Parts: sequence; C-alpha cells; structure tokens
Amino acid sequence: MQSGCGSENMSEPIRDTHTRVSSQSKPGLLERLSETSGGMLVGVSLFLLSFYVLFTNEGRAIRVAASLDEGLSQVVSLEPSFTPILQNNNRLVHLSGLLRTAQPLHDPNYKVAVHAVKLKRQVEMYQWVEHQESRDYEEDGQTKTETTYSYSTEWRSDVINSRNFDKEIGHINPSAMAVESVTVVAPDVWVGRFSLSNGLVEKIENFQRLTLTAPSPDSDSFLTVYGDYFYHTPYPNRPEVGDVRVSFSYAGSSGEGSYPRPAQVVSVVAMQRSDQLMSFKTKSGEKLEILYLEELSAQEVFEREQQVNTRRLWALRAAGWGLMFLGISLTIRIFYTLVDWVPILRELVSLGLKIFALCVSCSLSLLTIAAGWLFYRPLVAGALTGLALLPVLIARFRTPPKKHQ
Repeated sequence: MQSGCGSENMSEPIRDTHTRVSSQSKPGLLERLSETSGGMLVGVSLFLLSFYVLFTNEGRAIRVAASLDEGLSQVVSLEPSFTPILQNNNRLVHLSGLLRTAQPLHDPNYKVAVHAVKLKRQVEMYQWVEHQESRDYEEDGQTKTETTYSYSTEWRSDVINSRNFDKEIGHINPSAMAVESVTVVAPDVWVGRFSLSNGLVEKIENFQRLTLTAPSPDSDSFLTVYGDYFYHTPYPNRPEVGDVRVSFSYAGSSGEGSYPRPAQVVSVVAMQRSDQLMSFKTKSGEKLEILYLEELSAQEVFEREQQVNTRRLWALRAAGWGLMFLGISLTIRIFYTLVDWVPILRELVSLGLKIFALCVSCSLSLLTIAAGWLFYRPLVAGALTGLALLPVLIARFRTPPKKHQ
C-alpha cells in the first residue's frame, strides 16, 4: 500500500500557472484625495475604538484580579473520592482527580469508539486551490498590475468555490463534501463523584490524533486506512479531485483502561451545588469556573489564572495602542497625499507623520490607561498621567523665552 511510486504522487500535487496584466491610468490629485478621505473615516473609527479597548481592558483586568484574590481566600480543597456534603453547598471548592464518563463515544459510520470527553471527526477533500502573486509597476504613464495565478491540488477541510477562480476551466471543485465534520461531547462528565458543568467541559480542548486500525473485511470496499486517515477511495496514494479523507481526534481521555490513553487528571475550581460543580460569582461580578488538565493545588491554580490575566491585559494594551496608532496614521495621511508629488518633501513629511502618530498614540494610550486606574488606584493613575504628559513638558521647557522689546 505504501509503495515508492504512490508516495511520490502524493508529495507532488498537480500545478498550473498563468499570468494576467491589468492597467489603469495614474490617479490624479482629486482621486487620491478622495481615497484618502475614505481612509480618514476608517482612521477615526479605529481611533475611537482604541479608547474603548484600552479603557475597558483596565477595568476588566482589575476586576478579574480582585475576583481571583477573593476566590483564593474562600476556596476549600476537597478529595474527589469524598461523598459531596451539604456544608459546602454554594461554596467555592477545589479538587483534583481523574475524568470519568458513563460510556465511550463512538462513530458508527467508521466503527470508532474511545473513552473520552470529546471525539472530533475532521473531514478533508482533495481540491483545486488558487494562489495569487501581484506586483505593480509604471509603464507609459499608466499603473500596471501583473498577477500570476497558480493552481495546485491540496487536501482542505473547507469547500473551495472554484467559480471564483480566474480560470475555472480545468479547475472545477465539487460544491459539497460527501461527509461532514462533527464533534461529539459526552453528555455526563465527572471528576470523582462530582459532575462538571458545560462551561467546565468546554475547557477540555487537548485534542490528540487517534491512531487508526485497518477496517474489517465487511466494511465499504472504497474505505481504506492509510496512516491515520480513512480514505473514501481504494487508491489513497493517487487521490483525485473530489476524494475525501477522514481523521479522528479526542480530548479528555476518561477510560479506566489504556485505550486510547489512561484517564486524564484535571484540577477544578468551581462552586459546589450538591454533587455538581458550576460557576461561582464573586463580589466583583466576575465568574470563577476554572479547569486545568493537570494536577495543581488551589494556590497554583490561582497563580496560573493571575498569569493569564496579566498576559491578556498586556495583549489588549498592545492591540489598543496599535489601533490608535493606525487610526491616527490614516487620519493624517491627507498631508502626505498633498505633497506626494515632491520626492524629497514626500519622504520628510512621511517620517514626520509617523513620529507624530507614534508620540500622540503613546501619550493618549497612557492617559486612557490612567483613566481606567483612576477609581481603583489613584496614585498609579497619577504616575501614568505624568508619563503621558512628559513629551509636552519637555517641549515646553525647551522652548526659548521671548525677548522683551
């Protein structure tokens, strides 16, 4: 089945290439100004959005940090083997233990069964894929665009509409797949004697590829196992456009045996209600419903969550600043458009506009972050405000005094 010739055919997909050149007159000043005006509207929208992202991000991070501190001060650690007791009802609890499900998940079409929390069927189809590479150049007073279209056959999990290809003839894909991708979730999941809420089950995402075995002799003759795929063709080494292959992966192994793996150890922090674990609402208004796919103490769980909160805080800060910088750059680009016909002046104005956008976005971002901290930590807000105004103060003191006549 794994012959040398077949391997070469699979590693060398069919390719086709052609080039198309389009031309248009060089836009005049009014046309460029019109395009810049549209960019200004987008820039103003991004500029306003950046304030929302930066301001709300600070408040969210502060509330989450306070909620985690509150949770750590109240959490009660349990043993998963203990019988749930009413004393802990509506309290925040922590426990570590093995995942358990009532019965294995299975796919009857492919006779696959695993002891796991989730079973995912991933379907791919062999299709034509269009790739584009473009370059612009000027010739005879016109702006020309040379676009090279290349076509290759690839396994893709989404259906590619070949009607949108520049050259559909000879590159036609089927309009749908014969088999659909699907994810099956166990209806009941436990850790010890505690059942997990849907929110906790959703956090189990450690999908791993399932190793397949050859199908039984009475199965479909066009179903072939090659590697870790079911192929809907007797010739997996020589796929044709429209052929389908199926792979399986699982998350949260929960069987007592060794297939596919021993049961997964998890650590959970959530509210106990009878024998169920669900989300816990803190005084700050945040919900605590935490699950990690390893054995951790309560202290370690909350430390991990604080680290996640810090990373999210800085990621959104960077995103907010990026939106503000881009918004300012698009808004003031009209000044570059007015002088872009003068080579030297064009480069100087471009550099000046970038420096201006950088300075203003940094200062306004710091002011917005400071506003977010104002109601929680005024001293931090004051320090950030001073840092934001530093460029203005430096420029103020470096300005020479006017001489009296």
